[in-house]
Amino acid sequence: MTTVSLALPLEDEQLAQALAQEMERIESDLSTAVENADGLVDQASRHLMAAGGKRLRPLLTLLVSQLGSGVNEDVRTAAVVVELTHLASLYHDDVMDSAPMRRGAPSAHEVWGNSVAILTGDLLFARASLLTAELGPEAVFIQAKTFERLCMGQLHETMGPTAPADPVEHYIQVLADKTASLLAASALLGAKYAGAPKDVQDTVAQYGEYVGVAFQLADDVIDLTSDGSVTGKTQGTDLREKVPTMPVLLLRELVASEAATDADRALLALVDSDLSSDEALARTIERLRVHPVVDLTRQRALEYAHAAIDALRPIADGPVKDALVKFAQALVDRVA
Repeated sequence: MTTVSLALPLEDEQLAQALAQEMERIESDLSTAVENADGLVDQASRHLMAAGGKRLRPLLTLLVSQLGSGVNEDVRTAAVVVELTHLASLYHDDVMDSAPMRRGAPSAHEVWGNSVAILTGDLLFARASLLTAELGPEAVFIQAKTFERLCMGQLHETMGPTAPADPVEHYIQVLADKTASLLAASALLGAKYAGAPKDVQDTVAQYGEYVGVAFQLADDVIDLTSDGSVTGKTQGTDLREKVPTMPVLLLRELVASEAATDADRALLALVDSDLSSDEALARTIERLRVHPVVDLTRQRALEYAHAAIDALRPIADGPVKDALVKFAQALVDRVA
């Protein structure tokens, strides 16, 4: 089996090789899209792209285009747009979360400061918008709506739920906006600009919504159970910065119920304590990772992954559908 990306394993050798070649071109186009004549700006804008990544979003765009007429110039442009949008959001996310590492390298704000990191993210959003304009008004609408959802997701995460909103449901909506919206747009643009029928476009967009939530819930589990040197992220950053994640929200829900034990309440007190020291953070992660709320989060990730697979029922059997199913199954495997 040839693997174009660890995220999307493909058993069809011909399709895998074709997409691998297209991804090489996308990588070159991304490099061109982020370059800048100003030396400092060029260095900052290339920082995260040079650090690598799975390139899941552009690969999804290219793959889904096979449900229509296949890859063309518009599909390639869309693939660059979704990755630029993703990269831009990472610059902002790392500032918001005070994350010191991204993809195994220092975050941009650690190197150049918050202002440069934020403005670099803005610059990449602008570059993505310029490219989107080449595709026409429908693409501009899709990208603008996605950008709005990205911002709303970040705002809702920052502000938190207000009564009588359920904190867990509020968090799911945050994940849908912050993560799933761009995956849905990636699939939608790939299908649309390859001329796939409207029902196919709607189906793959729904798949993206479900798989995006599953992906982020899986990350909540992995952040507590995997070595940060493997993931390329600083383990426990959300815990330290008091950013809500599903395991913590479920722990709060449990402690507010009559089923809570003294051990549950003690763990929540630890989660809410000062975690600025590495020792305190490590101790909290060690206790939280073995608590049942992590298994409950894992189960929710599985439910969304299965919903993503079910959403693909209208798509004809073939290598594209197989790859999409295997990706959702891979999410199951990474948290199993």
